[in-house]
Amino acid sequence: MNSSNERLPRLLALVPYLLTRPGIRVEEAAADFGVTPKQLRRDLELLWMCGLPGYGPGDLIDLSFEGETITVSFDAGMSRPLRLTAAEATALLVALRALADTPGVVDTDAVQRAVAKIESAVGEAQQPGVVVGLAVREAEETAEIRDAVQDAVRRRRAVRIRYYSLSRDEITERAVDPMRLLLVEGRSYLEAWCRAADGVRLFRLDRIDRAEVLDEAAAPPSHATPTDTSSGLFRPDPSQQTAVLVLEPDARWVAEYYPVDQLTELDGGRARVLMRYADTSWMVRLLLGLGGEVRVEQPPELAAEVVRRARAGLARAESLAALR
Repeated sequence: MNSSNERLPRLLALVPYLLTRPGIRVEEAAADFGVTPKQLRRDLELLWMCGLPGYGPGDLIDLSFEGETITVSFDAGMSRPLRLTAAEATALLVALRALADTPGVVDTDAVQRAVAKIESAVGEAQQPGVVVGLAVREAEETAEIRDAVQDAVRRRRAVRIRYYSLSRDEITERAVDPMRLLLVEGRSYLEAWCRAADGVRLFRLDRIDRAEVLDEAAAPPSHATPTDTSSGLFRPDPSQQTAVLVLEPDARWVAEYYPVDQLTELDGGRARVLMRYADTSWMVRLLLGLGGEVRVEQPPELAAEVVRRARAGLARAESLAALR
């Protein structure tokens, strides 16, 4: 009996394989795929029912048999084996590795095996000089935080954390009652009842500087409701301001690190993004740190403030140089 997880990859590979070997004998094809001729014929019968939307004559995969040989008459677009691009493989590996570290996964070993298979397959298929791996490898400090938080969730213990709040650009210490760990849009979060805020909050793990598991039980109140992340994590806040920025290639990381509402590809690897912000001073500091790698299109008052602060900084630098 062939399991479905073995059969599907074979079905996807069969048509490209047969296209390059018209008239191949059934026994030879079966041997190449490591199945019996009887199983291969079953696969071919299934392929006859697959094809393009419409699923009528001229849409379905067509195979012709002459004696014990097979030839593909119509491939329905399946003319080459499925291959992951470097970007697709990287995204898939990031998600799988994060999934393997997330509590609640039924079979972590299966995830690890899938990671190993993808790394092996992509490594063999990549062009020379192309390395496929994590776009950003988790820092050692974040891994330590993850271990502490996982321990707190597993043992249902309260945690004292030191956390950087992006929206307020400040670091605070707070005691929280963990509820669960989440993986949303490629990022890991601790969902917990925050005693200081008196509400449920999501804390991104890579923004927790320190996590101390307390010797007291986590006790979120009965009305603490888990966050609905089915439509994404970030939702527009009418009180926030909106900036339209053009990012040069070296500044595109901004759109990956911070939530943006829209991203439009431009020529030369640039991108136009729509980004919300609550604090103008914080946004100005971010833009100044990008130097000439960003241009503010909207709002004009933000662009003017960036220019003003940049000129003030230059004047300060010139005055200090004159004193030397």
